[in-house]
Amino acid sequence: MGHPPSKPVTFAEFQELIRTRYSATDAARGTPGTFMWLMEEVGELATALQDCAPTKQPPPTSAERANLEEEFADVLAWLTTLANINGVDLTRALTKYTNPDRVKGVKH
Repeated sequence: MGHPPSKPVTFAEFQELIRTRYSATDAARGTPGTFMWLMEEVGELATALQDCAPTKQPPPTSAERANLEEEFADVLAWLTTLANINGVDLTRALTKYTNPDRVKGVKH
Protein backbone atom coordinates (compact mmCIF):
# COMPACT_ATOMS: atom_id res chain seq x y z
CA MET A 1 0.00 0.00 0.00
CA GLY A 2 1.09 3.62 -0.37
CA HIS A 3 2.08 5.91 -3.14
CA PRO A 4 5.09 5.61 -5.44
CA PRO A 5 7.97 7.83 -4.37
CA SER A 6 8.10 11.27 -5.91
CA LYS A 7 10.71 13.96 -6.10
CA PRO A 8 10.78 16.18 -3.00
CA VAL A 9 9.59 19.73 -3.67
CA THR A 10 10.32 23.08 -2.10
CA PHE A 11 7.56 25.30 -0.76
CA ALA A 12 8.00 27.51 -3.83
CA GLU A 13 7.60 24.52 -6.18
CA PHE A 14 4.55 23.29 -4.28
CA GLN A 15 2.97 26.74 -4.33
CA GLU A 16 3.53 26.98 -8.08
CA LEU A 17 2.12 23.48 -8.61
CA ILE A 18 -1.07 24.42 -6.73
CA ARG A 19 -1.28 27.71 -8.66
CA THR A 20 -0.82 25.99 -12.03
CA ARG A 21 -3.32 23.20 -11.39
CA TYR A 22 -6.07 25.07 -9.58
CA SER A 23 -5.81 28.85 -10.07
CA ALA A 24 -8.95 29.24 -12.20
CA THR A 25 -11.28 27.44 -9.79
CA ASP A 26 -9.51 28.90 -6.75
CA ALA A 27 -9.95 32.46 -7.98
CA ALA A 28 -13.63 31.83 -8.73
CA ARG A 29 -14.19 30.39 -5.23
CA GLY A 30 -12.40 33.31 -3.58
CA THR A 31 -11.06 33.77 -0.09
CA PRO A 32 -14.24 33.06 1.94
CA GLY A 33 -15.01 29.76 0.19
CA THR A 34 -11.39 28.66 0.28
CA PHE A 35 -11.12 29.49 3.97
CA MET A 36 -14.16 27.31 4.67
CA TRP A 37 -12.55 24.40 2.79
CA LEU A 38 -9.38 24.91 4.82
CA MET A 39 -11.35 24.80 8.05
CA GLU A 40 -13.10 21.59 6.96
CA GLU A 41 -9.71 20.01 6.29
CA VAL A 42 -8.37 21.21 9.66
CA GLY A 43 -11.33 19.42 11.26
CA GLU A 44 -10.53 16.24 9.36
CA LEU A 45 -6.89 16.56 10.47
CA ALA A 46 -8.03 16.90 14.08
CA THR A 47 -9.98 13.64 13.77
CA ALA A 48 -7.02 11.89 12.14
CA LEU A 49 -4.72 13.12 14.93
CA GLN A 50 -7.08 11.62 17.49
CA ASP A 51 -7.13 8.34 15.56
CA CYS A 52 -3.32 8.25 15.65
CA ALA A 53 -2.71 9.49 19.19
CA PRO A 54 0.48 8.00 20.68
CA THR A 55 -1.52 6.60 23.61
CA LYS A 56 -4.28 5.10 21.48
CA GLN A 57 -5.15 1.49 22.28
CA PRO A 58 -5.05 -0.42 20.06
CA PRO A 59 -2.29 1.47 18.18
CA PRO A 60 -3.25 3.18 14.92
CA THR A 61 -3.64 1.00 11.87
CA SER A 62 -1.63 1.56 8.70
CA ALA A 63 -4.80 2.93 7.10
CA GLU A 64 -5.22 5.46 9.93
CA ARG A 65 -1.56 6.53 9.55
CA ALA A 66 -2.02 6.90 5.78
CA ASN A 67 -5.13 9.00 6.36
CA LEU A 68 -3.20 11.22 8.80
CA GLU A 69 -0.59 11.92 6.11
CA GLU A 70 -3.32 12.71 3.58
CA GLU A 71 -5.02 15.13 5.96
CA PHE A 72 -1.74 16.98 6.57
CA ALA A 73 -1.30 17.22 2.79
CA ASP A 74 -4.86 18.50 2.35
CA VAL A 75 -4.37 21.22 4.98
CA LEU A 76 -1.13 22.32 3.34
CA ALA A 77 -2.76 22.38 -0.10
CA TRP A 78 -5.72 24.49 1.05
CA LEU A 79 -3.47 26.83 3.03
CA THR A 80 -1.30 27.23 -0.07
CA THR A 81 -4.39 27.93 -2.15
CA LEU A 82 -5.42 30.63 0.32
CA ALA A 83 -1.93 32.14 0.07
CA ASN A 84 -2.13 32.12 -3.74
CA ILE A 85 -5.52 33.82 -3.82
CA ASN A 86 -4.21 36.52 -1.50
CA GLY A 87 -0.85 37.04 -3.22
CA VAL A 88 1.28 35.67 -0.40
CA ASP A 89 4.64 34.12 -1.31
CA LEU A 90 4.99 31.33 1.26
CA THR A 91 8.75 31.04 0.85
CA ARG A 92 9.08 34.71 1.72
CA ALA A 93 6.56 34.39 4.57
CA LEU A 94 8.50 31.46 6.02
CA THR A 95 11.54 33.65 6.57
CA LYS A 96 9.79 34.50 9.84
CA TYR A 97 11.10 31.09 10.97
CA THR A 98 14.09 30.49 8.69
CA ASN A 99 15.93 33.82 9.02
CA PRO A 100 18.03 33.77 12.21
CA ASP A 101 17.71 37.55 12.48
CA ARG A 102 13.90 37.21 12.70
CA VAL A 103 13.65 34.07 14.85
CA LYS A 104 13.62 35.27 18.43
CA GLY A 105 12.51 33.50 21.58
CA VAL A 106 9.88 30.84 21.78
CA LYS A 107 6.95 30.34 19.40
CA HIS A 108 3.66 30.86 21.28
